[in-house]
Amino acid sequence: MTDALPITLDDVCEFIVDCLHKTAPLSEEGYPSIRTPNVGKGRLKLEGVNRVSEATYREWTKRAIPQTNDLILAREAPAGNVAIVKDGQVVCLGQRTVHLRPDPEKTDPDFLCYFLLAPRQRGNLLAGETGATAGHVNMRDIRRLPLIDLPPIQLQRKIGQLLSAYDDLIENNRRRIAVLEQAARLLYREWFVHFRFPGFETAKFIDGLPEGWERIPFSDAAFVNKKTVWDKNKNRDIRMVPMGALSESGMTCDSSQFEKREKPTGVKFVNGDTLFARITPCLENGKTAYVDFLGEDEVACGSTEFIVFREHKLSRFMIYLLAREDGFRQNAVTSMVGSSGRQRVQNSCFDKFMVSIPPKEIATEFDQKAGPMFNQVSALLSSNQRLAKARDLLLPRLMDGRLPIPE
Repeated sequence: MTDALPITLDDVCEFIVDCLHKTAPLSEEGYPSIRTPNVGKGRLKLEGVNRVSEATYREWTKRAIPQTNDLILAREAPAGNVAIVKDGQVVCLGQRTVHLRPDPEKTDPDFLCYFLLAPRQRGNLLAGETGATAGHVNMRDIRRLPLIDLPPIQLQRKIGQLLSAYDDLIENNRRRIAVLEQAARLLYREWFVHFRFPGFETAKFIDGLPEGWERIPFSDAAFVNKKTVWDKNKNRDIRMVPMGALSESGMTCDSSQFEKREKPTGVKFVNGDTLFARITPCLENGKTAYVDFLGEDEVACGSTEFIVFREHKLSRFMIYLLAREDGFRQNAVTSMVGSSGRQRVQNSCFDKFMVSIPPKEIATEFDQKAGPMFNQVSALLSSNQRLAKARDLLLPRLMDGRLPIPE
């Protein structure tokens, strides 16, 4: 008598559907189109997501409409990532993704998502039939993937609920970070763009500028690419921040993409600096970051396509918030030169962009209001890093039975 064949991924899903193998026409607004960079480990990453129109959404969801508790798997770049569609998310599949609908009578959707991310299952998926790790996963290997030691459904639900709780907390913190940054940006715009700062009602304006303020070039208000020395006697290794770590919409960096280098790049920075992408399409996409993740006196390095801004007459908080303003970014974009698709910002554009410098007491009052917002963002980001680390430590232990599940 032969042993029973193992349960496969196809056995526990109502269907497994491949994406359309063509590029969806994009729209400025509309439905999120999930590409492989948007498939995180457990949750969808919708920051900077491509969007499609209503008509394109209908065309791209003819095979199946993603719904709550469905899974989306990345077939490439990075192959093997899996994310679950949560309540309220309406999305369609972009290229190189796969749509799975778990059968709730056979498997818990949250559990299955994490089960596929566990080292053994992920390794089996990426190895395929060749036995060698591949950068691409084919549909046959996805459907035939054996789910080795799949636990009973009741245990699956407990494990799925436990691990999902970590991602729920992380997602909640991300929303709080977005709200805090938006509040800081609105405060900056209110005070320094619309000039509705405390006491503006009685201020005298001369040529559109409040009395006591001055207007100077940005290159005089902040240091642009100020030389930073890396002391190899103090820092044997140096943290390297690649372009991919920068956010398109927020101040935080993705620390999971940081690298360790023995020799730094020519772009160095310290806490309080702002990293500003100078190359297409990264600048147009919004890649900018506020550096607040280094140790005391630590120097890090980054992509040579960063411009580094450092506080001078403008505070660190004002510089970052200004770097997010449309007018500032447009000034940089219009200065770009170079071949199509690889144009770069010219530093001379910062000599032409004029900024308003408030009196010291107004600048101090602004920093006293904005600083706690930046500090809270930093605290929430640190909390998310700890939560993600704890989740990643639990995941393989829960999946292989090394860690008992509490009743």
